[in-house]
Amino acid sequence: MTDSRFLQLLREQVGHELGAHQQYIAIAVWFDRSDLPQLARHYYRQAVEERNHAMMIVQYMLDRDLPISIPGIDAVRNDFADVVEPIALALAQEKQVTAQIEAIFQAARTEGDPLGEQFMLWFLKEQVEEVASASTLLTVTQRAGTNLFDLENYIAREQVGDGGESLDAPSAAGGAL
Repeated sequence: MTDSRFLQLLREQVGHELGAHQQYIAIAVWFDRSDLPQLARHYYRQAVEERNHAMMIVQYMLDRDLPISIPGIDAVRNDFADVVEPIALALAQEKQVTAQIEAIFQAARTEGDPLGEQFMLWFLKEQVEEVASASTLLTVTQRAGTNLFDLENYIAREQVGDGGESLDAPSAAGGAL
């Protein structure tokens, strides 16, 4: 089982989630540097959520006594021309993660791994929320145009995403942050 496509993709996903974690930190820092504290706070929370996702996968692999190593990640993007670019990048990243999660789920199903399939169901549900939230935020940002006060007020007023709270979330190695 250690050479299955499901496990190969799952191990790679740890790196993808940690890469998303780093990218969200870079986006948050850019918003912080741009004096947009609500957007910064949102993306700092998103970064923690992605870290937790990686550690959920690690815990699953530990629980099943599967080999796991923490991969390196690619460089992140740190500079953006305007507020739309990092938010559009976040949406593209969530869509990419969704495709990766779907592929992992499909590999578990194809290989007849019901435990793996069941584990991935939570991530599929989570990605629906992540893409919807990121898409709405991009739309609101585009509508706000140069009125960044309205955008910051929207973030402060509205619940954007689930904030990483999910009663049925898998356990994270080392505990969720």
